[in-house]
Amino acid sequence: MDTRPIGVFDTGLGGLTAVRALRRILPEEDLVYFGDTARVPYGSRSRETILRYAQQDLRFLRSFDLKAVLIACGTVSTTSLDVLQAENDLPIVGVVEPTCRRALAVTQNRRVGMIATLASVRSGAYEAALRRLDPGMEVLCQPCPLFVPLVENGRFRPGDVVIETVAREYLAPLLDWGMDALILGCTHYPLLEEVISAVCGPGVTLVSAGEESAFELKRLLTARELRAPADSHGRAEFYVSDRSEDFEGAASLFLQEDIHHMARRIDIDQY
Repeated sequence: MDTRPIGVFDTGLGGLTAVRALRRILPEEDLVYFGDTARVPYGSRSRETILRYAQQDLRFLRSFDLKAVLIACGTVSTTSLDVLQAENDLPIVGVVEPTCRRALAVTQNRRVGMIATLASVRSGAYEAALRRLDPGMEVLCQPCPLFVPLVENGRFRPGDVVIETVAREYLAPLLDWGMDALILGCTHYPLLEEVISAVCGPGVTLVSAGEESAFELKRLLTARELRAPADSHGRAEFYVSDRSEDFEGAASLFLQEDIHHMARRIDIDQY
């Protein structure tokens, strides 16, 4: 057994969907979350910049005595995971492989759609993973650059004409193509699940990157005997790189619990 915490990072609020999944799937584990709210979004930046930011994020988290890290960011997972794993001597889980395995399990017509940031789509990581698992799989990817800033600004609720209009435009090519499974390839996107489900209809199964990576981390910790005692009650700490007050209001909504006065701001440039 191992009572050290798990580190989780993302560019802002999106990774909280992974935190919510972890608290349901691994309720006994302590978590340390970092949201790089000063530099969100990563998805439109160069591969080199994304890697540099991710290395800083991880160096901050490693100032805690962690036993594992979940990269709750599709952009970092698709562009930088292999480098981060090579540079660090602790288990690091991304969102791509577990999400692709789940998509393959639920598709009936072997047409899987994927929506993500521009950087994730450009990386080709999801297509490569899906075709490695099943060479006959058909994959169509759609970048959705407006989704992250809209979510970060609270525009994710059903009935919001802006997000619904944008979602219909982004999803139309995938629906016309005939997908029956859709990977939400960014951990911000589960916050749009109701909107996306309404656009796609009942014939499309949504697959959440954050949830599947949480299950993958559970399998990894179990296999390496790194789980905390089952009777423990896990706690979470929250850190951000910009105003904590702005983060806490939205985070309390996403996590469905009050975290006011719990988030702390840090200077990420020191790492």
